Amino acid sequence: MKLPIVTDTASSKVPSPADSTGDGKARGQYAVVSLGCPKNLVDTEQMLGRLDHDGYRMVPDVDDADFVIVNTCGFIESARDESLGAIDEMLQLKRDGKIRNVVVTGCLAERGQGELLKERPEIDAMVGVFGRNDIVTVIDDLYSGLEEQRTVFKPAAIQPLSDSMRSAITPRHFAYLKISEGCDRLCTFCAIPKMRGKHYSKPIEQVVDEAKRLGDSGVREVVVVAQDTTYYGMDLYGRPRLTELLTELDKIESIDWIRLMYFYPMYIDDDLIDVIAGARRVLPYIDMPLQHASDTMLKRMSRKTTRASQEVILEKLRQRIDNLVMRTTMITGFPGETDDDFRQLCDFVAEQKFEHLGVFTYSVEPDTPAAKLPGRVPEDVSLRRQEELMAIQQQIAFEWNESRVGTAVDVLIDAEVPDQPGLFMGRSVAEAPDIDGVVFVSSDDQTSTIEVGQMVRCEIVVANGYDVVAAPLDA
Repeated sequence: MKLPIVTDTASSKVPSPADSTGDGKARGQYAVVSLGCPKNLVDTEQMLGRLDHDGYRMVPDVDDADFVIVNTCGFIESARDESLGAIDEMLQLKRDGKIRNVVVTGCLAERGQGELLKERPEIDAMVGVFGRNDIVTVIDDLYSGLEEQRTVFKPAAIQPLSDSMRSAITPRHFAYLKISEGCDRLCTFCAIPKMRGKHYSKPIEQVVDEAKRLGDSGVREVVVVAQDTTYYGMDLYGRPRLTELLTELDKIESIDWIRLMYFYPMYIDDDLIDVIAGARRVLPYIDMPLQHASDTMLKRMSRKTTRASQEVILEKLRQRIDNLVMRTTMITGFPGETDDDFRQLCDFVAEQKFEHLGVFTYSVEPDTPAAKLPGRVPEDVSLRRQEELMAIQQQIAFEWNESRVGTAVDVLIDAEVPDQPGLFMGRSVAEAPDIDGVVFVSSDDQTSTIEVGQMVRCEIVVANGYDVVAAPLDA
């Protein structure tokens, strides 16, 4: 399997600290496999920052590492399988004598705890979600031969963990900004509250300070993430405060774009819509995972919403935010989903014409209420429904991209396409990192000065499936 090994080619947004050995040598070299969502990626960056500060050095090749950290995802079955595969591959390298230690962190570690260590006793240490800040102590103990304490599992934090000590693994020009942790929703299919605990928010001042640090370090796009973004502030202030937070973030001059992810279809009021619509830096882009459109399925999922209420929210957002781009996700094959439920979902997607949409088949999650629900949908039916829904979405997405041809957009350049001089990959307001399509920017001018991290004004000239091709416009 090809693992997402973190490399040191991604420019750090935190200056590299001096080593702590005093002789110019790193205390030890490590490699990182980071899996899962952007929230987990922020945790990875925080652990890297602490290790770097303590004098350890990250290397891009596992063969050059003394130890490997596998930061795992435990969200759904496919993610758990990927995490276990990564762990097993690292353990094999340990058996082969290529690395010394394997440390497993993150959501799968938190979810499996002792069971995972029983199944794979060669794991040297396990660190749960809320033990991430102890990573240096864990590694120091391994290097000192102190292996009595092989696990670090702490209760869910009652105050937000700071993410200011980060060594970034995203490109220098964009970063994720985690505004809260955990989730108070009790969606019947989801195990996140068991892994990440209850919802707790960072104070507005702390979030703004972290955003300013990112902007001052060269970040042009900040991607706001949480388990439940619209619920932000409820625990601290007694009511949602995302409106006030976005108002303050929008004042940060060093940031160009603020992108919004993980909206729950509740607590979206007129004030919040007005702030998004009138902001200078908050993009007209909203990721709102809806999961279904049948009232029966929404009730079984315990989503606390209905198709009608979702339609009202979407209509209001579309009417009041110019050029809004919407992303959502849906689930097929949830227990009890009938042909009629699925047809309602198809009709909803066809009517709403989301610019971006992802479809998952239902994954049975142990210790969740949905795992006990009757009416299990056969896997082949779930997959067929997934394909049918994606076929509907594909036509919508392709037609939307065709409609963009001839328009001018600002493109944030993410990377140069390997072995193709003059061809770059980037994103406009309409594309979030890693999950949406890309904008290919082609420059035939041999004197082009396009660089990664640059914002380039372009005209979209060709639609290419889920992607588009653009040409730079003259200044």
